[in-house]
Amino acid sequence: MKTCSKNIITRETIEKLNLASIENKAPIWKAVAGLLNRPSRRRHEVNIHVIERNLEKGQVAVVPGVVLSSGEITKPVTVAAMKFSGDAEKRIRDAGGACLTISELVEKHPKGERVRILG
Repeated sequence: MKTCSKNIITRETIEKLNLASIENKAPIWKAVAGLLNRPSRRRHEVNIHVIERNLEKGQVAVVPGVVLSSGEITKPVTVAAMKFSGDAEKRIRDAGGACLTISELVEKHPKGERVRILG
């Protein structure tokens, strides 16, 4: 698959996701790679109130884009994204959750089991 991003980090992440999808027979990573492989103006922006509403305590989510800080979060959840706003990362960590890069999430959950895509 040809990558449309000029950002080297995004390109490497897309390549890693495609490889993980093939090696682990995990279609979720191919879907995330497809969502990242689009112009940056079309990538997802998710506020933390959406994370609060859609995830239960201890769940894991991947956001193929940016996590923004609008709203409140009270549940400890793990969120992986390409980028977090400073305040969003602080609020997620203060609630007892974790903020990861998408590459770190692929290493922790190679099969993609119990990982939700938000966006």
